[in-house]
Amino acid sequence: MELITFVNTQIMPVCIFLIMMGMGLSLVVNDFKRVVKYPKAVAIGLTNQLLLLPIIGFALANIMPLEPEYAVGVMLLVLCPGGTTSNMFSHLAKADVALSVTMTAVASLITVFTIPVVLNYSLIHFMGEGSEFQLPIIATMISLMKLTIVPIALGMLVRRYAPKIAQSTQVHVSRFGILFLTLLIIFLTYIQQDIVIPALIAAGPVSVILNITTMLLGYYSSKYFGLNFAQRTSITIEVGLQNSTLSMFMALTLLANYKMSFTPAIYTLTMLFTAGILVGMLNSKYVKAKQLTRSVVEN
Repeated sequence: MELITFVNTQIMPVCIFLIMMGMGLSLVVNDFKRVVKYPKAVAIGLTNQLLLLPIIGFALANIMPLEPEYAVGVMLLVLCPGGTTSNMFSHLAKADVALSVTMTAVASLITVFTIPVVLNYSLIHFMGEGSEFQLPIIATMISLMKLTIVPIALGMLVRRYAPKIAQSTQVHVSRFGILFLTLLIIFLTYIQQDIVIPALIAAGPVSVILNITTMLLGYYSSKYFGLNFAQRTSITIEVGLQNSTLSMFMALTLLANYKMSFTPAIYTLTMLFTAGILVGMLNSKYVKAKQLTRSVVEN
C-alpha cells in the first residue's frame, strides 16, 4: 500500500511535469499566434477536441452499460487535451505538426479551467449527488496549472534561451511519455489483477467506439470544411489521442479511485493501436506517391 501511495503522490506528478515540460520544449510563442494566423484549421480542431469529443464521450457513457466508475473514466479521458504523443504521431504520419502542436498547446491552457467544472458535474451525474467524489474547483484548477501551464512555460523558456538543449531533449521526453504510460498501465494491471479482465470487457468496447468515432469525426469534419490532407490528418490524430497520463493522474490522485483509471488505461492501448495503423497506412501511401512521382520524372 505504501508503494502505491508513493507512486501516485510522488512519481506520477513528477513524470507528468516532465512530460508537459517536454511539450513546452517544442513550443514557441508563434505556436499561439498561429490561432490568429490560421483560425479556420485551429477552430475546427479545437471544436472537435473541446466540444464534440466531450459530448460524444458523455453520450457513450450514458448509452453503454458501464459501471459509474468506468463512465467517469470516459469523462476523465475526453476532458483532457492531447499531449506529446499526438504531436509525435502527427510527425510520424507526415501531418501538419505545427497545427497539432498549436491545438495541444491551446487546449492544455483551456482545459485547466474546463476540466474541474465539467468533471464535477459528471461525478454528480454518474456517482450520485451525495457521493464522496467531489472536487474543489479552484484547488483542482491550481493543481492542473502546476502540472500543465507551469511546466509548459518552463519548457518554452528553455526553448527560447537554450534551443540546442531543447531540440536534443524534446525527442527523448516524447519517448519517455510513452514508456511511462506503458509502465503505468502495467503497474495498474498488477495492483488490480482481480478486476483487469472484467474492466477490459466492460470498458474495452466503449474505448474502441469512442476512439474510432472521434477520429472519423475529426477527419470528415475537417474535410467538409476544406482543410488540406495534412491538416485533416493532424486533427484526426489530435482528437483521437488524448493525454491519458493526465486523466489517469486525476483518477488515481485527485479522486483516489483505481477503477476510474481503467477506462483511460484501456483507451491508451486502443489509441496507440489505431494511431499506429493510421501512420502505417499514410506512410505507405506517401511512399507510393513518391515512387510514382519519381517514375514520372524519370520517364
